[in-house]
Formats: sequence, structure tokens, C-alpha cells
Amino acid sequence: MGVSRPSPVAVLALDAGNSKTDAALVAADGTVLGTGRSGGFQPPRTGIGPAVDVLGEAVAEAASAAGLAGPPYAVRVSACLANADLPVEERQLADAIAARGWARAVEVRNDTFAILRAGVDRPRGVAVVCGAGINCVGMVPDGRTARFPALGRISGDWGGGSGLAEEAVWWAARAEDGRGGPTALAKALPGHFGLTAMAGLIEAVHLGGILRGRLHELVPVLFAVAAEGDAVASAIVERQAREVVAMASVALERLGLLAEEVPVLLGGGILAARHPQLDARIAELLAARAPHARPSVVTAPPVLGAALLGLDAAAAPAEAYERLRAHFE
Repeated sequence: MGVSRPSPVAVLALDAGNSKTDAALVAADGTVLGTGRSGGFQPPRTGIGPAVDVLGEAVAEAASAAGLAGPPYAVRVSACLANADLPVEERQLADAIAARGWARAVEVRNDTFAILRAGVDRPRGVAVVCGAGINCVGMVPDGRTARFPALGRISGDWGGGSGLAEEAVWWAARAEDGRGGPTALAKALPGHFGLTAMAGLIEAVHLGGILRGRLHELVPVLFAVAAEGDAVASAIVERQAREVVAMASVALERLGLLAEEVPVLLGGGILAARHPQLDARIAELLAARAPHARPSVVTAPPVLGAALLGLDAAAAPAEAYERLRAHFE
């Protein structure tokens, strides 16, 4: 039997990344009625249907916690999804979610928007996410946004865990065989896997003894070597800082915010780790490019941002936002 609810269920919020999916059912007054979690959302690998099935597992758990017997569960789905990088992908995913009947209306955005909205009091600012890859979005209250395709090298992107690890391995390999200058990475990277030389690491990755996906483990090694003053490692960290600031400053310029005080939110595993060398260079470079920007690291869960975006669409009262934030923060 369903439970009584303080007000109608306004929003089914979804935040879905490559590794996990979070769902939250939020009443019009900001009360969180139920939450759920499921696995990673990877439509490029699984196809749209199976990927939305994963969303459905989190939705079902949230609905059960809220005491809701069946769909529709809410007035609106506010979904911030990984791999929704292009408008056409957002439309395809919105259609697939709408077909499940979870709510009367569906809005799909890239998951970077959830991180941005979670870190600001109103929908105004820029967010840069540096996790496995890198992405940046910006938004202002009148509905305008700034964004990048964020499809990797084909769309001009560099960085994140995969880019940093590949760059570190590239320089270390060249240091060992003489094509590049010396760097402590040549010993530190294979040493992480119990190997003595880059030749052994290259062979192990090539033959499958070390899965290529494990190379992301080398990112903390890179930052540790850079912190010890290694020139090559420090140059890689410098490049990452410049990429973060380039994306943020371009987004600010597109939205006409360069001359205004505005938050720049930093998220994702690389930036949330608070590496001192990277943090300091981002702050320094951003101050030069966008002196009114105010950078900070987002610590609130992204599903909060998806829910806040849903409340924005519902023109919720101020106390609803306060109640919602209090639940997650």
C-alpha cells in the first residue's frame, strides 16, 4: 500500500554516469520521497534500450522506497546522462525514456549539467568535469547554454584520466628508448605494476597481461612524480590545467560572463582529488583569463543537480530548494 506524500511528486531526477546511476523522486515542496541506485549507463556499448533498462532499475528502487505502485511516478523526468553528448543523442534518449511512461514530460541533458547545477544557487555558471575524460558546460537563467561535443580527440578534447595516463606512458616510453628526454616516469610507471622497465609495461599491455583499462591507475603516479619536480610530468599537469581553463573561459565568453563575477565549478575524479600543483595552476591561469571567475570544487552529489533542474522547470518556491539541498548536503 502506498504511503501518504506531503505534496505531488514533481520530479523524477536521474544522474547516470559510466559507472553508476542515481535516481530520486522529489515532491513539489522539495521532499525526497525515495532514492535508488543501479549500474553504469553506457548506451554506446549496450545500445539505448538496455541502457535505459539500467535507469529503470534505479527508478524502480526509488519508486519502491517512495511507496509508489507503478508509473507514472512524477510530473517530470529530469535526466542528466553520460554519453548524451550531442543534441541528437539527447533527443533519442528522451524518446526512449518517455516510452517507459515514468512521467508526463522528459528532459535529458548531459550529466555535466547536473554537476554545474548542484554547485550553484541558481542556474548560472560554468562547470568543468575532469574524470575519465573532460567536458565543460555553462548556463544562465534565461535558458542559454554553452557546451562542447566532448567526444575526445575528434572534437578537440584532451585530458581526464585516460588522456593523462596515455600521455605519461608516451613520454616514459620515449625516455627509456632515447627518443625523448629523461623523466622519472620511466621507472615510476612500470614500478606501479611491479615491473622494472617500460619495455615490460608496454609488452604486458600489448599482450593483455595488464588490461588497458588499468592504465588509469597511473594518474596518481603521474601527479606524485610531478610533485617531486620532474619536468616532463609537470608539463603534463600544466597541459591539463590549460585545457581546463581553456574550456571554462570559452564557455564564459560564449555566455557573456567574462566581465562578471561568476562561479566556475570543478568536478570529476581528477579535479575532486585536489592535486595541489594542478589546483594552483588552474587558479592562476583562470585568474589571468577570467579574473572575475570564482573556482570551487563541487562536493554535492550530481543527482541533486538533476533534481534542482527539475524544480527549476516547475518554478518551485525557495523553501523547496532549501529542503532538497538539506537532504543531500
